[in-house]
Amino acid sequence: LENIPTGVISLDAAGVILRLNTSVTRLLGVYGSDSHTLEGLLGADAARTVHYLMRRSLRMGVVSREIETVVAGRVLHLAVTVSSLGPRRANTGYVLVLDDLTEMLRAQKSAAWQEVARRIAHEIKNPLTPIQLSAQRLSRFLERRDPAQSAISHDSELAKLVQECSRLIEREVSTLAALVNEFSQFVRFPSAKLATTNANTIVHQAVEVFLGRLDGITLKTILAENLPAVRADGVLLRSVVVNLIDNAAEALENSACREIVVSTRAHSDAETVEICVSDTGHGISPQDKDKLFLPQFSTKDRGTGLGLAIAARIVAEHGGSIHVEDNLPVGSRFLVELPVAELTPASIADHNGTDATR
Repeated sequence: LENIPTGVISLDAAGVILRLNTSVTRLLGVYGSDSHTLEGLLGADAARTVHYLMRRSLRMGVVSREIETVVAGRVLHLAVTVSSLGPRRANTGYVLVLDDLTEMLRAQKSAAWQEVARRIAHEIKNPLTPIQLSAQRLSRFLERRDPAQSAISHDSELAKLVQECSRLIEREVSTLAALVNEFSQFVRFPSAKLATTNANTIVHQAVEVFLGRLDGITLKTILAENLPAVRADGVLLRSVVVNLIDNAAEALENSACREIVVSTRAHSDAETVEICVSDTGHGISPQDKDKLFLPQFSTKDRGTGLGLAIAARIVAEHGGSIHVEDNLPVGSRFLVELPVAELTPASIADHNGTDATR
């Protein structure tokens, strides 16, 4: 039981936990005294559901249900199976089996939203060009009109209104075009072209994008020396860091302390390099943390919900992971973890001579 990835819990007839395997604590991220009760492991609401399933298992033998719970600040989707060890009068206990469905459901939702994005991009893109061309044509007509021959010129208010409306149409069409481009990028995701590089190089290039553009915000870098090399597509990975810095800047609106720190470090296992973007904003609620990387979810009023979804796909293409945690005492930290490159003579030369910055 200790070597299987599925969480297994044994309970006595009263529902008291007798034993659990290490996969339970790894899956739920709960240790110590909290792991002694179902309430401590799963939370009060989920524990009530499990107790209900235990009662049903006395009649049915084996019962299953999918549940959603928040444990240690993470939203988890679990498949719960309860088996009673004997009928009601002779019951000696229960076996509870937990399977994590979180990543599978996230992948299913991501695939569904790719199809939605494809359809929306197609339906919106077709009429955009004629709308934009018509607005531009109207603007040029007003600019070139002959005051003596143009009836519209005799009504200055009307002329001003038409000009303003034309510019508004052009501006909003540009906004829609940018939205369509994001949707298209999400659907037709480019394959990463990996080369050996240094994470510090990627961070430097991303930070340069914001030089002189973050009014009232302090942007710091804390870069570890002698970082192991990683295999990365410089353009794609840089776009991830740029997106995280841009999001951090937006999170600092109305914050008393406005600071962003981008840092790098090598994990102690010498197998992973971490890029961290932290801010001193208002933070992210536990309920929202696991939704951030879903394509339909956005904390911004005008956000498309695709920026972090695209970032997560890019990191996954690199064999890495991305997650968010609290930046104590205030704010959030986004951590990108990338596997260290397996250095060969060719890749060492690549690392020393060429960056992955197409």
